[in-house]
Amino acid sequence: MDWLAYKQRGISLTGLIVVLALVGLIGVLAMKILPTYTEYRAVNDAIGKARTAGSTPQEIRAAFDRSAEVNYISAISGRDLTIERIDGELVVSFAYDKKIHLAGPASVLLEYSGSTAKAGKTAAEQ
Repeated sequence: MDWLAYKQRGISLTGLIVVLALVGLIGVLAMKILPTYTEYRAVNDAIGKARTAGSTPQEIRAAFDRSAEVNYISAISGRDLTIERIDGELVVSFAYDKKIHLAGPASVLLEYSGSTAKAGKTAAEQ
């Protein structure tokens, strides 16, 4: 066998370090973003339940606050909800920002919003 013609296959140590650093960075981002997304989904579910539980803005806000307490929602409260009557129907919407500190001056800003409107648009967008 001609040893000069043989090519080694695989990853170099430098390549392995770069790949591991990227996987680690993606893992850290996922661990920091996933809880905020889970809370956003809980807020979305809570406004849907609150909308069906109440017929006035005060009842809807109170129902949301009860659900927020049970589901550990801390990003917003019932007073942060926007409740408007559109086409004879009460539409509940919300919008909030979540800033996640990464390291040093680096951070990520996530903008969450949702609505009970049929098209999923917030009341301001309609």
